[in-house]
Amino acid sequence: MATKRAALKRKDLLGIEPLSVEEIHLILETASSFQEVAARPVKKVPTLRGRTIINLFFEPSTRTRSSFELAGKRLSADILNFTASASSVVKGETLLDTVLNLESMAPSIIVIRHPASGAPHQLAGACKASIVNAGDGMHEHPTQALLDALTVLQKKGSIRGLNVTLVGDLAHSRVARSDVLIFSRLGARVTVCGPPTLIPLEMERLGARVVFDMDEALRGADCIIMLRIQVERQTQAFFPSIREYFRWYGLTEERMHQAAQGAIVMHPGPLNRGVEIASEVADGPYSVILDQVANGIAVRMAVLYLLSAGRG
Repeated sequence: MATKRAALKRKDLLGIEPLSVEEIHLILETASSFQEVAARPVKKVPTLRGRTIINLFFEPSTRTRSSFELAGKRLSADILNFTASASSVVKGETLLDTVLNLESMAPSIIVIRHPASGAPHQLAGACKASIVNAGDGMHEHPTQALLDALTVLQKKGSIRGLNVTLVGDLAHSRVARSDVLIFSRLGARVTVCGPPTLIPLEMERLGARVVFDMDEALRGADCIIMLRIQVERQTQAFFPSIREYFRWYGLTEERMHQAAQGAIVMHPGPLNRGVEIASEVADGPYSVILDQVANGIAVRMAVLYLLSAGRG
């Protein structure tokens, strides 16, 4: 179990990019220590008793919101779940005014998901409470990258030297940016693949090798991370049809033969079966998708704990 001495030397968790390798390892090690809580008959520790955490979600979410809520509750914090559609936001209240009003209720941590890139950064500069980025626009999703890294560590023992391949809609994916950053920083060789229209130029700057051929991208891959087509963020057609997309970039049983022996398949969810991934792969022996979901609780427990510990 994590001790009170461990803490992040920062007020907020806004992305993977600002984190040092040492901070990433601290979060992953702390998350590993929290995993045994899930096996207890009573899944609670008193670590954050008396603290208040507000979950402020302006976009739909299943896994992230649920796991942040469970993480806070397992740490014995008081949780307030904020739904934008049932708040004064619909009456025209600004994001900053909303958050400052909530902060007057003395929360320790505010977890925010927002469609605007940079929204958590704006709030971090204005709030005394710690801000945790649960996904901002098309920018970053740091806790997803952390749980992805934890899952690979558990399955492979180490990340350094692995071949990690991400396939899909990289242009609109905040997960892609955070994953490329974390796996590159931890010593993996990262390849990204998808239609040329869906791979932004910044991928190479972030440390990834860019290829457009699916078979080449999968060749020798130890870990394959499939990304969904984010139709809700697209304003134009980036490929001819779903059928054509699956033909060229869908992960099938046959294509898995290109990967390294013992390769694992991951997906941040939600799955689009028959679009980016076939059901026999999503449900097959390669898949560690449900392990990712379980690890999300431990990682978010670690983040909430370490930010709180750093503030006394």
